[in-house]
Amino acid sequence: MPSTVLRVPPGPAGEIDALTIRRDPLRFLTDLTAEHGALCSHRTGGERVYVLNCPELARRVLKDDYTSYTKAGTPDDHMLSPLLGDGLLTSNGGTWARQRHLCAPSFRRAAVEEFGPLMTTAAADLADRWGRAADDGQDVRVDHDLTATTLRIVVAALLGSDQADLGRGFGRAVDAINSFIGHYDGTAPMTGDLAARRDAYAAAEGFLRRVVGLLIAGRRMTGPAGQPDDLLAAMMGHGGLSDQELYDQVLTMIMAGHETTAKALTWTLHVLAGQPDTAGAVQRELRLVLDGRLPAAADLPALSLTRRVVDEVVRLYPSVWLISRRTTRNTELGGYAVPGGALVCISPWTLHRNPAHWPDPGRFDPDRFLPEAAAVRPSHAYLPFGGGPRVCIGRAFALTEAVLVLATILPRLSLTHVPGAPPVEPEALVTLRPRDGLVMRVTRRSPGPGSRR
Repeated sequence: MPSTVLRVPPGPAGEIDALTIRRDPLRFLTDLTAEHGALCSHRTGGERVYVLNCPELARRVLKDDYTSYTKAGTPDDHMLSPLLGDGLLTSNGGTWARQRHLCAPSFRRAAVEEFGPLMTTAAADLADRWGRAADDGQDVRVDHDLTATTLRIVVAALLGSDQADLGRGFGRAVDAINSFIGHYDGTAPMTGDLAARRDAYAAAEGFLRRVVGLLIAGRRMTGPAGQPDDLLAAMMGHGGLSDQELYDQVLTMIMAGHETTAKALTWTLHVLAGQPDTAGAVQRELRLVLDGRLPAAADLPALSLTRRVVDEVVRLYPSVWLISRRTTRNTELGGYAVPGGALVCISPWTLHRNPAHWPDPGRFDPDRFLPEAAAVRPSHAYLPFGGGPRVCIGRAFALTEAVLVLATILPRLSLTHVPGAPPVEPEALVTLRPRDGLVMRVTRRSPGPGSRR
């Protein structure tokens, strides 16, 4: 092997304590990549971790040479497999390929757009509830309410069951799960605050298992024929899934299908509250396109600014803030030797702030996603849904849902920050979420001329 690939990538000297990283992983990654560049490394937990912060290397790991990397044995695997088993998000190799093939038809754009009325109905119900809170002078817990709404949507769309009443309980369960697995590395003593988080996790996991078990049992009683086009019908009709595989897949789709979209919507409402010019422009677009009616999937091409706002928000606040893989063989990245079994990480949080591809990266600017701007950016500079063959299967579903939910709520309500509330800070757990949740103040908008509300 040439000497040019025998060097160790730059990084801090010595061992970095895992607790130091977990206290503020976003700051750690930001400082690491700012000081040491596009490919750097550090030692923690007795191993060297390779961190990539350029599109070319991200593309190689996720797409061009993806078979040399696996999710098995990664932090993602450690956090999610105990809960999700061997579902699409956590499986590998032939198991993953079979599951992906089975699920793909339910996530094609044409299939997703058929769920537009379901998405807008759920969003309109949320807008009505927030409107009543405004009438009563009550602030709203935006993150929990959006979690409930996106849960309702994904369960009804993919599993053929309306579980609106479970939404808030599901949101609290997801919070408890995030809180524990985002703070526990598998080695820390189970005492004090961590023990309390573990107990809350166990209760939340039991709740989720009961919910999913009831969904599957109910469908087994009615049979798949009543809902021939949803994902559960496809999986049950396939006949090749064991009860455990079916359970793992259903829970994976529910969790992955609602949590990231809820966080994207939460961050979007937070950002728009601090961007009055952009918020006003979005309002004008919604009035022009919709004229007071509910949006539909057919309106999506005309809601270009609303979509660009979502794209820019998830650049700044990617729900999936870290992507990790392990090498399956000795390989090379950027001129450095990487041994088999090494942990390789890509952080959309830092990649989306790389000034080489995002000028003035901390500035909110939806015009970064105009077609002419996007055309000159390299592939894999923007990874809110991952990349390569394992790109998120629900990408079209999530983006359609996010735009339709916003286009339903924003013409009816104005959401602003609560005066005197502490700053909203991101917390990197399993997903990127507001550290203390997001409470906002709601006021009703006056219907504009021609409104048909």
